[in-house]
Amino acid sequence: MKGFIGYHSEWNLGSPGGWDYQRITQIIGKAVWERLNRIRSIGVDVDFDDPLLFPIDGFVAMLLKAHKAMAGNGSLVAVVAEEETLESVTENQNLAKRLDSVQGVSGALMAPHELELKSGTVCWKGLPVSIIFMDFNTDVLLSLHRKQNLTPLLQAVREGRVINPRGTEPINVKSMFEVLGGPNGNRFHKDIVERTPWTRQFYPRSTQGPKGEEIDDLIEWTRLNWDDLVLKPERGYSGKGVCVGKVNCDVDEAIDLAFKKGNYIVQEKIPLELWAEDIPVLDLEKGELALERVQTDFRCLVGPSGLFGFLSRYGGVPTNVGSGGGVQPLAVLRANTDPGEVVDQINETILGMPFGDVLEVIEMQKEMTLEHRFTYLLGPIKIALRPRIVTNNQLAALKDYCADLWSDCLSLEKMWLEGELDGIVKIEEEELEIARLQPWGGSPAIIASDGLFCFR
Repeated sequence: MKGFIGYHSEWNLGSPGGWDYQRITQIIGKAVWERLNRIRSIGVDVDFDDPLLFPIDGFVAMLLKAHKAMAGNGSLVAVVAEEETLESVTENQNLAKRLDSVQGVSGALMAPHELELKSGTVCWKGLPVSIIFMDFNTDVLLSLHRKQNLTPLLQAVREGRVINPRGTEPINVKSMFEVLGGPNGNRFHKDIVERTPWTRQFYPRSTQGPKGEEIDDLIEWTRLNWDDLVLKPERGYSGKGVCVGKVNCDVDEAIDLAFKKGNYIVQEKIPLELWAEDIPVLDLEKGELALERVQTDFRCLVGPSGLFGFLSRYGGVPTNVGSGGGVQPLAVLRANTDPGEVVDQINETILGMPFGDVLEVIEMQKEMTLEHRFTYLLGPIKIALRPRIVTNNQLAALKDYCADLWSDCLSLEKMWLEGELDGIVKIEEEELEIARLQPWGGSPAIIASDGLFCFR
């Protein structure tokens, strides 16, 4: 595959996060890198400051452009999030502060029920709202509306003021990958289709398998091939409800869970070696440095003008999206050198450093994490000791990939609007009504692809 190998395991077209976390990771990662080089020169020339390593910048530029198009005098850019997250999700707080620091623009973070209608205008504390970034999907919006009467927020949807548009939601289900890999695959870009793992909605049916073979009974076939498969909800996050062959050994238990919960997909497991990274870690019990193999997850964040940038994550559980780990700095290799050799050189140099010196670097890293309030819902976010290495050629290939992704998502929305995906989209009618209030059609949005990519 051009520039890099690997697959996307899922997309987030509703309310993707992570657009500010890489910025903080880069600041801390660069400081750690400079400190390590003072201990012992690593001898690798890398760039921590490439614009694509700071996706927040492109995201904010898009928001300001949309604000200008929609704003009246004194209007506000609203960052709307669930009430219980207002004090714990740092990137939403940072976004509101950054918007509010722009001359002539007001920005604020709020819960959805804080919006109000004044003389028919959507407002917050009496200030008219121009646009809204809503940090939750439409199913959550509907659930909250039933409890709190979010009529002002629904009016903002109807008026086209919400980023992302709700019209992305019907195609924001993992079962869309069945469309890409099915008879309509020729309607999408070859690059996108090739990076899509075999996926099927999970219910008693006949279908085609990963190699084009005929499957008479998908349930029984899943039992027989469980080691190479993953079962997960069509809609979900953070690995909730995911069952993985060889990790969750009881296939009958996994199948029973899928039937009990409903609306699951079965997906081929992406080979672990494609998305593995070896990173140096401290073994505090042994008092030594060692390499630890982790599974990586590379989130691409995309808008109407192209690629905003990335979030590089790692984890320890092979769920076709890593979980249980943290984030990793990114660095662009300046020299025309094999990235695999560079990674080995970085690892070997760090492993050769005195344990106590590296321990001091880790303590500095932790202090910086707290200074930046680099936390998520469960607490401080872990950061890998060394950066993940990418090349300029790979960045160019990622730009092309993301342009194709945006285009193919538009094709999927058009198919949904024309009724071609009625058999795939299993969302309750009230939620679909909200989606129909604000079709997308390429209007300002931030979408994400979680890719399991290898850059070596």
